[in-house]
Amino acid sequence: MTATATPSHAAARSLRGSPWATLVAISFGVMMVALDGTIVAVANPAIGRDLQASLAELQWVTHGYLLGLAVFLITAGKLGDRFGYRRMYLVGVVGFVVASVAIALSSGVVLLVAFRILQGIFGAVLSPAAMGLLRTSFPPERLGRAFGLFGSLLSAANAAGPIAGGLLVSAFGWQAAFLINVPVGAVALGLGLWLLATDRPDTTRARFDLTGVALLTVAIFSLVWALVEAPGAGWTAAVTLAPLAVFAVFGAAFVLWERRPADPLLPLAIFRNPSVSIGVVLMLLMALSLIGSLFFVTFYLQGVLGLSPTRAGMFLLPLMAMMGIASPLAGRLLDRVGAKIPTIAGLLSSAFGLFLLSRLDTDTAFAFVAVAFLLLGAGLSLVMTGATAAIVGNVPVRLAGVASGMQQSAMQLGGSLGTAVLGAVMSMTIIATLPGHYRAADLAAPGAGELAAMQSTVAQGGAVVPEGADAALTQAVTAASHAAFLDGMHLAFGIAAAVMALAAALALLMRPGTAGAGQAEPVAHV
Repeated sequence: MTATATPSHAAARSLRGSPWATLVAISFGVMMVALDGTIVAVANPAIGRDLQASLAELQWVTHGYLLGLAVFLITAGKLGDRFGYRRMYLVGVVGFVVASVAIALSSGVVLLVAFRILQGIFGAVLSPAAMGLLRTSFPPERLGRAFGLFGSLLSAANAAGPIAGGLLVSAFGWQAAFLINVPVGAVALGLGLWLLATDRPDTTRARFDLTGVALLTVAIFSLVWALVEAPGAGWTAAVTLAPLAVFAVFGAAFVLWERRPADPLLPLAIFRNPSVSIGVVLMLLMALSLIGSLFFVTFYLQGVLGLSPTRAGMFLLPLMAMMGIASPLAGRLLDRVGAKIPTIAGLLSSAFGLFLLSRLDTDTAFAFVAVAFLLLGAGLSLVMTGATAAIVGNVPVRLAGVASGMQQSAMQLGGSLGTAVLGAVMSMTIIATLPGHYRAADLAAPGAGELAAMQSTVAQGGAVVPEGADAALTQAVTAASHAAFLDGMHLAFGIAAAVMALAAALALLMRPGTAGAGQAEPVAHV
């Protein structure tokens, strides 16, 4: 007699490895990583008080995570291609949770930063593997929808980070901001073991490209280090120029080396596809404009307008809400018409939104800010979904992990570059215009030494008021400082808008068609 499966077992088998089950399974893992990227900003002040950390040490609580994440993304993506996305995803989830617990138990800031670097490395293991699972599970005609929903999950997690962080830190202390990853990670692990099908990658290929890993690791580490140091030390300081030189040497060596191995870490031939190459550049430019310019919005809202953190968050709500709503719609649109037209439309919408933000003043109405953020949110949803589809959807399935790592590296590095470059623009503008605003208010213009000391405070929306100043003097100094801040912010947002517009022109060179059209094409050596 032939044995038959019970309905429950049959349903379990049909559910395991199905596209939507895969999306549900990986959602908790990727949201955990995204949540942790923003939640720490709320926890930092409490960490500083509890561990008696300096400002520089607290900055490394954030920078350490960025280093671990950015340096290892492409290598981790290749590991997923080589040893299986499911396996690497589960390793990433477990490692991320263990590192989070170690952070919460840290008794000193040095140990905490070390575990933050480790947490970033496991986040790098998890993220490309999740995207690889998505790429291999969905058919080409549904990839856009999958990427759109994926982007919506990330937007929701990023938006929830500051809110959840504030509640957890206020109620239980800064450790709770990291211990929240334990229950979330447990759900991610359980769903992963249950719903993710075992993929069987080809492990019979040539030896792993360890030389390429070493060269790329040093190159990206040096670049991130330089971008971290540049805002404080300056672009001409030795601590900035030396790692940039190391990046140039090792980056060039990596490109030359990758032509040699039988199975290179990053096959350069994938860049022959214009959509892949342009998608990487667009992702970098998008992150540069968005993260670099929005870095100053919080200072504007709280410093210049004097809003509380809660009210400042309300101003940002239209941006986050629009990204969460528009991303799935963008994915459906990509499945119908391809990535080119939606990406161009998104870049133009983002450029216009950034241009409107470059017109902000001390009496700007909430409705004006909301319209700008709605345009920006809708545009970014189209750009992020389109660029992701262009990169990950136009490489062979067997390279989905390394393509995802490359896409996320471009986003991380673009954000760091934008913060450093637009931060420098902000600083130079303040130094150039602040004396004029002082003179216009009948105040004695600060000298060069005073300007250097005042610049950091003014760039954060504050003012350096002389001790014992009366109300009239305080008001005059504050108004002059805010005027200089707005000069810098207007220029930074204007540059960001111009970058988006130039990116739209570049997107005209993308190939039409849906993502995944070339997935079966082999990748040969360059």
